[in-house]
Amino acid sequence: MKILNVYNNGNYKVLFFDDGTKIRKTDEDKFISSFPECIDLKITNQCDMGCKYCHEDSTIDGLHGDVLNTEFINTLKPYTELALGGGNVLTHPNLIEFLEVLKSKNIIANITVNQKHFIASIDTIKYIVDNDLIKGLGVSLLTPTDEFIELIKQYPNAVIHVINGIVTLEDLQKLYDNNLKLLILGYKVFRRGKDYYSPIVENNKQIMNDNILEILKRFKVVSFDNLAIKQLNMQNKIHKDKWEEFYMGDDGQFTMYIDLVKRQFARSSISVQRYDLLDNIENMFKVVKNEEY
Repeated sequence: MKILNVYNNGNYKVLFFDDGTKIRKTDEDKFISSFPECIDLKITNQCDMGCKYCHEDSTIDGLHGDVLNTEFINTLKPYTELALGGGNVLTHPNLIEFLEVLKSKNIIANITVNQKHFIASIDTIKYIVDNDLIKGLGVSLLTPTDEFIELIKQYPNAVIHVINGIVTLEDLQKLYDNNLKLLILGYKVFRRGKDYYSPIVENNKQIMNDNILEILKRFKVVSFDNLAIKQLNMQNKIHKDKWEEFYMGDDGQFTMYIDLVKRQFARSSISVQRYDLLDNIENMFKVVKNEEY
């Protein structure tokens, strides 16, 4: 691994590597952050997929956020990670320009797209990757076809996103042993996700739980969001030393959520408590941290 950058945050140092690995170091008993290391940034609510479990309630006529005239962007610390999502981020008319702005500020941008949009907009994806406008590419799985597997293999920093309760074991098995990276997201019983929840979702979650240790062996990397960690009880499935090494912290400890469409921020994307956008990222982060810590 090659170190891309090193920076200080609060009482600790962060080392960021070219494969996405992040290491925190401190001489104190706990890590105390001054600003968010990673922000889940919603830039649009427009999407033509109509997924019945979409916790963002995205629609084909959804609105775009103003990404070019938002003051807090100018207060982001270099090497902050922004996970751009939606909606379909590729529909945002200012996406490329925004990514160029972030690159000029040494902000690490990642995007998440649906498998359908990934394939349909592969030229745009290639341009963004080839021009180093993003470091990470998340692709939400629909169907693990041979075409998709061969295509995503061409992007070493791509991560396949699946939702616990939606993805089936059979779909995961089709991805096995292809040297792929996988991110398992927890099922969010929120907005449309609340209406869609059913015994089928619960059954899929149980099958994932029963097979997770085997799944870990069949991918190059398997990671989880905090909701999936809780749903799959991962803390009790791996050795204590591994847990302490790999767990990246609670929601709001090093991370936060910002919705540029509604111009609000919160601890996470499923937080009911939302706050109006402020002009400074550190001030927003203080609000988020005081909510929980």
